[in-house]
Amino acid sequence: MRKGKLNFWSFFWPILAMTYFFVPLYGTLDFSLRMKKGVISLLAYQTVLADPQFIESFQYSVVMGIVSVTLSILLFVPTVYWIYLKVPKARPFVEIVSILPFIIPTIVFVFGLIRTFSRPPFLLTLTPFKTDILMAAGYIILSMPYMFRAIDVGMRSIDVKTLTEAGQSLGANWLQILFTIIIPNLRIAILSGALIAFATVLGEMILGDFLVRPAFGAYLVLVGRSKAYEPAALSIISYALTWIMLGAIQVFAKGSSSQSQLLGRG
Repeated sequence: MRKGKLNFWSFFWPILAMTYFFVPLYGTLDFSLRMKKGVISLLAYQTVLADPQFIESFQYSVVMGIVSVTLSILLFVPTVYWIYLKVPKARPFVEIVSILPFIIPTIVFVFGLIRTFSRPPFLLTLTPFKTDILMAAGYIILSMPYMFRAIDVGMRSIDVKTLTEAGQSLGANWLQILFTIIIPNLRIAILSGALIAFATVLGEMILGDFLVRPAFGAYLVLVGRSKAYEPAALSIISYALTWIMLGAIQVFAKGSSSQSQLLGRG
């Protein structure tokens, strides 16, 4: 009896979870295909992809995502490495700071950025380039929980002190140790954090909307105010991009693990 109950619940909860997730997704997909009355078509997707504003916003968010992710890696990898090597007692404090984007509402964060950096001496909202600097800084902060935790987990999986001492014994300086020893051992963790942070930049709506920049999230908000089928198509596209990034993480992770096994056998 007990075994039968375990088998029933082991099937029940996954099916319930999949139903909760996939039914709304299927409904959105089905709705996005019915722009022509009584006909299943890709007209909503064709309309969206042919919109110059969509192309502009997507290109802008891709560029901002690459810039933000690159700066995040350059900021968080040396910081977490230094914490593990020199001040491990500071890690709990940094971990608390890293979850602040989850605690502080994004709209409050954006108003704080605008009130602080739109006035002298900063004046970062006067030109598009300066506003993009503010956008990149905002994206780095919003994606901080994902990037920090990914790098933190990767750093915990290696012996930082031993690797550093081995590098120093061979005459390597701090930068050489970081870029030739530490970062190669963190490549999967960095890739995972980078892809999640990139997806966060693509899907973020409030920052681009309030700073009046042509971000992909702001475009989603704009389309959603005046149209019906196109927002559903954009939602499916966003889901597809997210799943592609998650799949890329799995592919790179499997490739790295298989390569490590081959090296271990050799």
